[in-house]
Amino acid sequence: MPHLTPTPEIVVVDDTIAMGRLAARRVRRSATVAFLSRGGWRIALAGGATPRALYRELAGADGGERIDWDRTEIFFGDERAVPPDHADSNYRMVCESLLARTVIPPAKLHRMEAEALDLDAAAARYAEELGDAPLDLAILGMGTDGHTASLFPNSPALGEGQRRCVAVTAPPTARPAVRRMTLTHPVFATAREVIFLIAGADKSLTLKRVIEGPDCPEALPCQAIVRRAAPVIIFCDRGAAAELSTISRPSG
Repeated sequence: MPHLTPTPEIVVVDDTIAMGRLAARRVRRSATVAFLSRGGWRIALAGGATPRALYRELAGADGGERIDWDRTEIFFGDERAVPPDHADSNYRMVCESLLARTVIPPAKLHRMEAEALDLDAAAARYAEELGDAPLDLAILGMGTDGHTASLFPNSPALGEGQRRCVAVTAPPTARPAVRRMTLTHPVFATAREVIFLIAGADKSLTLKRVIEGPDCPEALPCQAIVRRAAPVIIFCDRGAAAELSTISRPSG
């Protein structure tokens, strides 16, 4: 029997605003399912600029579309080794776009203390906070080199099979090239659902390799997550999707 590579759902949109609006529907669906079946919802957030529109959409929802944040555990996929108020901090971006616009119990918000002097110890503490229960949803991005979270090509962290959070050093090509903390592949592999948000024509060739090319997860770290058997949906703009052979229609 030939090897079958799972195909993610791909939704192409005009811009990041439309991406945020459509992705918010899927995020709210994940929350609703989790609340009904498990009583709580566990989500890991991505950093960078692309998710801002999604987070603002979630923060601005009201009525029946408002997420029950009291029953939500918020984690982070990765963080740079900077103070939480630094311009490069993922936490700061999430604060500005989501946390400052809604009421989330402090005990439910799990910030990565990546400014700690002992980053390995901080990663171990974060792994304890995360625990062994699977995430209901992980939101991820993709760099032009195929990295996701802070899992970079040919990084020793890619071979991590036990620890759920580790300290890493970003390559010189990363911006900024600093020490970081990141969740590892086992966390993303076991998440009940994964959403990728990808924007920019500079990522089009990489996205094509990730989806349509041969297996090379060491060179393209996000590929092992994209090709997992459990649900994966990729929201991308037309620039990022420009080289893809097949796309799907927007999903509600």
